[in-house]
Amino acid sequence: MTTPANRLPPVFRGTLALPVIASPMFILSGPELVIAECLSGMVGAFPALNARAPDTLDGWLTRIKAELSAARAADPARKIAPFAVNQIVHASNDRLERDMETCVAHEVPLIITSLRAPGEVVRQAHSYGGVVFHDVTTVRHAEKALEAGVDGLILVCAGAGGHAGTLSPFALLGEVRRFYDGPIALAGAITTGEAILAAQALGADFAYMGTRFIATAESRAAPAYKEMITETSAADILYSPFFTGVPGNYLKPSVVASGLDPENLPHADKTAMSFGSGKVKAWRDVWGAGQGVGTIADAPPVAEVVARLAREYGEARARLAAQAEGFAA
Repeated sequence: MTTPANRLPPVFRGTLALPVIASPMFILSGPELVIAECLSGMVGAFPALNARAPDTLDGWLTRIKAELSAARAADPARKIAPFAVNQIVHASNDRLERDMETCVAHEVPLIITSLRAPGEVVRQAHSYGGVVFHDVTTVRHAEKALEAGVDGLILVCAGAGGHAGTLSPFALLGEVRRFYDGPIALAGAITTGEAILAAQALGADFAYMGTRFIATAESRAAPAYKEMITETSAADILYSPFFTGVPGNYLKPSVVASGLDPENLPHADKTAMSFGSGKVKAWRDVWGAGQGVGTIADAPPVAEVVARLAREYGEARARLAAQAEGFAA
């Protein structure tokens, strides 16, 4: 039977300082953020579509690989994590085929797929030994992804930033673990070292974190966006399908700043998103974030955030060990 110790693909073994995969955030994740995350010992990720042209994607991958390779050569004992590229598997993504050709040419270690079951992407990634993890929000989505041959699942639960599901992590992870013992990353309001450990305690192998890394020096978020992350709480998160047609979590103050009432949005309709003299666009005007924003108070460099998370994670493990001793006494 597969155990937590041996179910992780080799690319992750001995490379991680923390069991964390960064969420690939549309517009916000660029090479600077990915490199900083990997150098800090967590998997850095970005959407292929953030590179606004296919040739740009090639340049980003060349840069990321070169900087990580140089760091490994300079300090072979350092834990430097692999990186990931997110591919949107959907008919609307007319770049998918070309972008995957670029990823294959660069042998991207981890491909994160979203929306539809990624059968062809899996075949392409496996052709060079790459690994594919797929975003899911329901048990049925998980089953379809596994039928397509993915190597791991990302369970996007209630409270996650951006497009997210409605199921509690206790419910979704518990049900998926009844039929799947492979690698799982868990998403949903994870912003602290304690929450990373809690994800593992539930049975996940990785925490999947996005919102905490919006408010970092290397993030491409606007200064006002980073500031809003540090000033809001879970009560300021709106869950709605209005902006993209797919339910997601957004910062209410950004909705208000766009001229809309978050408590009285029109019916979700992708063709009716023009208001006044301008257009309201998700991600550009209305900003995504998860329910964990209330624990974020600053926007330091990634290295500082990861060091803090590692400290919190270690302290939480020590507390749990002490509690277990107390119950056993």
